[in-house]
Amino acid sequence: MGVPDKDPREEVIQAWYMDDSDEDQRLSHHRDPKEYVPLDKLAELGVLSWRLDADNYENDEELKKIREERGYSYMDFCEVCPEKLPNYEEKIKNFFEEHLHTDEEIRYCVAGSGYFDVRDHNDLWIRVWVKKGGMIVLPAGIYHRFTLDTDNYIKAMRLFVGEPVWTPYNRPHDDLPARKGYLENFVQKKGGNQGQAINAAA
Repeated sequence: MGVPDKDPREEVIQAWYMDDSDEDQRLSHHRDPKEYVPLDKLAELGVLSWRLDADNYENDEELKKIREERGYSYMDFCEVCPEKLPNYEEKIKNFFEEHLHTDEEIRYCVAGSGYFDVRDHNDLWIRVWVKKGGMIVLPAGIYHRFTLDTDNYIKAMRLFVGEPVWTPYNRPHDDLPARKGYLENFVQKKGGNQGQAINAAA
């Protein structure tokens, strides 16, 4: 009694600080000892997360509600694996280049798994492992990158507000309004009032 229930999202989304190894990007890259990051801490960075029913995404009322509340009118699917993605090797290299977008990046994993790496307030890498049923939103202006894990497969639903714009701006692009807005909303607020940053992410 008195033990808090485990966050159900952690069954499909886990996060940890990465080591500095140059080994295969598809490995887990845990520090020694392992240093996990709670999903609430990700929310302080503006990274939102849900656990959804990936076997029922066509009729999922919770997904429908999220899309309506957040204005995600556009939807498609992207399969990343050597067999399905044209120019696979080049695309995987591009995905793993550190970059930002001027809009949110919304990914809902309906099959497989992959790693979304994001920078924390101190510019350290946090690896976010998203598995089937996990959905994350990366805020506009956050530096991030993506790679498959050693299973080499993910099928993700991509959501967007209006017509999609997938343009990556490789680091450094600190002059972009999206980057300045991100710093104001999530990084600079951390020093003064963490609660504001969390509320802004909710």
